[in-house]
Amino acid sequence: MHQPTTKNRALLLLLSAVTLAFGAILLPLHGAIFWGMVLAILFAPLHRRLLLRMRRTPNLAALLTLTICLLIVVLPILAIAASVAQEAGVVYQRVRAGQINFGAYAQQIWATLPAWVLRLLESLHLGTFAELQTKLASFGAQASQFLANQAINVGSNTLGLIVNFGVMLYLLFFLLRDGPRLGARIRGAIPLDEEHKRALTAKFITVIRATVKGNIAVAATQGALGGLIFWVLGIEGPVLWGVIMAFLSLLPAVGASLIWGPVTLYFLATGATWQGITLALYGVGVIGLVDNLLRPLLVGKDTKMPDYVVLISTLGGMALFGLTGFVIGPVVAALFMATWDLYSPPVAAEAGARE
Repeated sequence: MHQPTTKNRALLLLLSAVTLAFGAILLPLHGAIFWGMVLAILFAPLHRRLLLRMRRTPNLAALLTLTICLLIVVLPILAIAASVAQEAGVVYQRVRAGQINFGAYAQQIWATLPAWVLRLLESLHLGTFAELQTKLASFGAQASQFLANQAINVGSNTLGLIVNFGVMLYLLFFLLRDGPRLGARIRGAIPLDEEHKRALTAKFITVIRATVKGNIAVAATQGALGGLIFWVLGIEGPVLWGVIMAFLSLLPAVGASLIWGPVTLYFLATGATWQGITLALYGVGVIGLVDNLLRPLLVGKDTKMPDYVVLISTLGGMALFGLTGFVIGPVVAALFMATWDLYSPPVAAEAGARE
């Protein structure tokens, strides 16, 4: 009895060591691997349908699915990124040249503020325009430095971006082709009941699909609507601001209002009343309505998680993992709830079973 136990412990120790070592090797490519897995899960139904018609050529079916993924997802993102980079460069140059002056904008707003707002600002140690202008100048300098650093990083990391992009596509091909066999092998290695493994796997796939498709649909819709109204109102860089609103809309509840809200205040404070009212009504009644209607339907309904859990897990995931956290956070939360349901079934279900 002693010898087998010792061997088992040694095997577990070896397994843990090589698993940690392999994880450390994959860590620099974690973004490419993660998005390769996500895209494989999203496009798996399409690949299965193609495979039914191309049973004898699984490589061709996987390649065709990969091509469709490129046309639907990757190429549009690259086109939007190119437009954003162009508009961001123009806006940045205008800020550097002084054509866009946040201090002047603040001075215009300051002159229209009522007395009670000035008292509030005084309580926040912003009682004079000079103090506010100093803080805005400091913020502008930090923002400019951040943009410059990001531009340098993007330029210096071009090779890394290309490598990660290639790894993602390469991995996606093999996950599409060999995904079912790989998934079956992983499930077989997990020491749980078959019923529990099926439940957790189904929950994982459902949350991945609902979170990615739901959040991206909301983000794309809000970004497009925000960019459209900015273009109608003649605001410079509508594509840039639309993309920023799309990214911010990944944060439930507040999201895109962090952009159109301050612009509304600027319009109202500087006498552009109809533009301010139009943007406020459009922001609340159109952009905000998209978040209130689509997100619960596309995310909360399929994941079967309360809205507050989706919000907290999204914010926490993005704080830890960056942009990919908007997927990782809800997935971890859903698996947490599903695992506890397996360990301790809901009280209502137990009461129903006793009756």
